[in-house]
Amino acid sequence: MKEKLEEIYRRLFDYFGPQHWWPAESDFEVCVGAILTQNTSWSNVEKAVENLKRAGALSPDAIASMPQDELEKLIKPSGFYRQKAKRLKEFCRWLIDTGGLDALREMPLDVARNRLLEVKGIGRETADSILLYALEKPIFVVDAYTYRILLRHNIIDEDTDYDTMQELFMSAFSPDVELFKEYHALLVMAGKNFCKKKPLCDGCPLKGV
Repeated sequence: MKEKLEEIYRRLFDYFGPQHWWPAESDFEVCVGAILTQNTSWSNVEKAVENLKRAGALSPDAIASMPQDELEKLIKPSGFYRQKAKRLKEFCRWLIDTGGLDALREMPLDVARNRLLEVKGIGRETADSILLYALEKPIFVVDAYTYRILLRHNIIDEDTDYDTMQELFMSAFSPDVELFKEYHALLVMAGKNFCKKKPLCDGCPLKGV
């Protein structure tokens, strides 16, 4: 299994090159993007984040104190904006009470993860994205592209859950923040360009794995 996962990484890296994810100007922007990207495309998230920046509202204090309807208008491009506005405000209030990202960064990985998962609307993928990309903690982020690629290459079964997929990567590689960032980003690139719902196998760098 380790050899197969290493081969997938090498092939994707050779094909796509380094991705330098997550595209954000600050650690807090990573957190906002991780929440807004649920059930939408990244291009829509970028529009919503840009609206927050233009409004001078890309900070925990600004979002926590902003009227709900005003926040909804700013993040509307990301879809499900009422639900996401509530989640953002909930997260920001919690983050302020916790002591900010620096306080989270000082916690052990498992403690910080459990604390994040206690926040309403923060699931495992969102929590792990924040941990890896904003807090620089070595945890592998699993998403729909990961599942699809692993399934199609006979690495997992259809009923394999998030934790099991995550453990495959965590046990195959030493804890390495930069490696986990690159690998996750490369899987996203492979999913977007080749391993779509209707796969484009011809030309795919993983063909034959």
